[in-house]
Amino acid sequence: MTVNLEVAEGVGTLRLDRPPMNALDVATQDRLKELAEEATRRDDVRAVVIYGGEKVFAAGADIKEMQAMDHTAMVLRARALQDSFTAVARIPKPVVAAVTGYALGGGCELALCADYRIAADNAKLGQPEILLGLIPGAGGTQRLPRLVGPSKAKDLIFTGRMVKADEALTIGLVDRVVPAAEVYAEAHAWAAKLAQGPAIALRAAKESIDTGVETDLETGLAVERNWFAGLFATEDRERGMRSFVEEGPGKAKFL
Repeated sequence: MTVNLEVAEGVGTLRLDRPPMNALDVATQDRLKELAEEATRRDDVRAVVIYGGEKVFAAGADIKEMQAMDHTAMVLRARALQDSFTAVARIPKPVVAAVTGYALGGGCELALCADYRIAADNAKLGQPEILLGLIPGAGGTQRLPRLVGPSKAKDLIFTGRMVKADEALTIGLVDRVVPAAEVYAEAHAWAAKLAQGPAIALRAAKESIDTGVETDLETGLAVERNWFAGLFATEDRERGMRSFVEEGPGKAKFL
């Protein structure tokens, strides 16, 4: 399989496995969607790591496969391409990308679908589609400007240039930079900590933030208000508040 889902300690690792560069061909895209939806459904998966291995995250689409596609073929495929990445973005649990080596084109777009990005100090990210006479087609023109702002996104997309880890950190494309050998361990630790948290509250926080940045303030506040009130019906809220009163802050243990 070109993508695998491995579960341990409440953390599901979506592992790209299409050597040598984890090129995201049609089969890989479809498998990614399938496993993202599985991670969404499974109760034993409480947080997710997206990982491409020690050497490369994903160097983009399978260009040879794309070259053989004409306009009609891509009209039929473009929605499925976006849907596979959107399935990752909509996992209602904390998702972290562990970025090693190259994360280019579709690889960068996949990292954009995560809630948090930890990159190796030798990582290189970018959207080089313009160099092929194309634009990003798996969400890059939409998720990238929402993350780093329109001007920085236009610079990367217009020029197709790659940015190294330090620049990616500066512009907000990644959130942490660590030595290459520590990327997966750091990402898994981030996910494992959140896997012990209140699952429904984390889902509420993610949906409220994601909805809010896509809509007007009034609508965002309504989403937050409804989730906030709804959480008062959960066992986690009862457990968290009882622990706070009896033991002090930060000691609650959630199922």
